[in-house]
Amino acid sequence: MEKRYNGQEKIGDIVAEFPGASNLFKEARIDFCCGGDRPLAEVIREKGLDEAALIQRLNESYEAMINQGAYADKDWREVPVADLIHHIVHVHHAYLKEELPLLSEFVTKIWRVHGPVQGQVLSDLHERFHQMKLELEQHLIAEERELFPQLEQFAAHPETASREQIMKGLYELESDHSGVGDALREMREMTGDYALPAEACRTYQLTFQKLIALEADMFQHIHLENNILFPRIEALS
Repeated sequence: MEKRYNGQEKIGDIVAEFPGASNLFKEARIDFCCGGDRPLAEVIREKGLDEAALIQRLNESYEAMINQGAYADKDWREVPVADLIHHIVHVHHAYLKEELPLLSEFVTKIWRVHGPVQGQVLSDLHERFHQMKLELEQHLIAEERELFPQLEQFAAHPETASREQIMKGLYELESDHSGVGDALREMREMTGDYALPAEACRTYQLTFQKLIALEADMFQHIHLENNILFPRIEALS
């Protein structure tokens, strides 16, 4: 097998070229959204993972994808910017708008029911989740009402938009993404990687499952913006 990746590539670039790598990175707890600009080998060593084994799995996955001719995931670096933004809004934003209110109810319920037994963990989780929820809701509004229309206009007619205004908007959103990444990491840490206590009821179990799913979707969501959309816009300026 000819190796395509050696670990020196940036994580975000790997996922941009080969979206299927995101599954392996999620399994290994490798952040490919906010941490997408770091070399893979550097993060592997930092986490104490088996570098040779993980890179071998990455290359085997890539080879299998090529051999099967089943590259189902779009290469979002090639589609029109407007189509990429449409995908982000109608897939990832739509998911958040539906899921965040539901998760709020679940997180609040297990805090009220199990808080006396679980103590500070569920109280901290409740507080951190709702801080993140508020930040995300404000973030979606800013993107859909302000920045995304500007980016579509800029992509279609770069000469008509203010580069300074566009770059300022991208910087602010990247900062928001870093805050969300911190929140996701903190929630996972405070729950011990979403480890369930022996007395966890079905609602408790479902809440943690939904939080894990939220994390996975947010990783892909932020990756599309930080590692693909924003660099494409910057390249036009």
